[in-house]
Amino acid sequence: MAEARPNVHRRRLGSALRSLRVAAGLSGEEAAAQLGLAGKAALSKIENGRQRVTGLGLVAFLSVYKVDDEFTKAKIKSLATLAASGKRTNLLDEYRGAITTDFEEYLNLEGLAAQAESYLTIVPGLLQTPAYATAIVAAGQGWSSSREVERFVALRMARQAALRRDEPIRLACILDESALRRQIGGVDDMRGQLQHLLDATEKYPHVTVQVLPFARGAHAGIDNPFQVLHFPSGPPVVVVDTMTTSLYLEEDGDIERYETALDHLRAQALDSEASRRFIHEIIQD
Repeated sequence: MAEARPNVHRRRLGSALRSLRVAAGLSGEEAAAQLGLAGKAALSKIENGRQRVTGLGLVAFLSVYKVDDEFTKAKIKSLATLAASGKRTNLLDEYRGAITTDFEEYLNLEGLAAQAESYLTIVPGLLQTPAYATAIVAAGQGWSSSREVERFVALRMARQAALRRDEPIRLACILDESALRRQIGGVDDMRGQLQHLLDATEKYPHVTVQVLPFARGAHAGIDNPFQVLHFPSGPPVVVVDTMTTSLYLEEDGDIERYETALDHLRAQALDSEASRRFIHEIIQD
């Protein structure tokens, strides 16, 4: 087992293994001894996501913790598959200077994701034009030079390759009307962005945009924008951005709550065709 910096999937696997240990009635010392680990500290590294688990190691965990339920076994194996993934986006190397540690986590998740569902008050990064992205990024805080802004915008444009890869990410976005009305950049920049949204939904069958009009009133996402990332195996992760960091919500209860919110938002929003007409009318205005 090799030392590793924690990431979302290793933390999730570690947390699940800890829950199984507790359910089995084993202390850290007892479990470590039965697993053949070098003490409680070694087990703690696994449970905290700082140590990778090999396939044989996972079999030992399931045996020692007496996991017989096939559903539980499948869930643990799915988490282990994601945690052990060697997939790493090349963007981390190409745009190293533009990526914070926190955003590195998100990039890896986005690279692994098969689907992204979201409720947003700005156009999602994967659908932004360069002009719109530049205006959004430049308005942020903490940039020391225009060169940093340019690099981050270039990274955002490079991320859009996820829509064109052999197995493209499926993007389902619910856009608040404010995302379409608020002028970001110049008038021509905003018109170009709205047209780009229409073009993307025509060009990519795996991209869906629904508009949530002001007239629909209060709704399930009114407190905060969010997105739910789904993976080829294992449960999804909810991502909520704050001004200083991104929160990754992994508990079943949190995921269920946000997925329910998405269901309500989809029901309140215009359908895809009505949304296209709505966006077209704003462009004409």
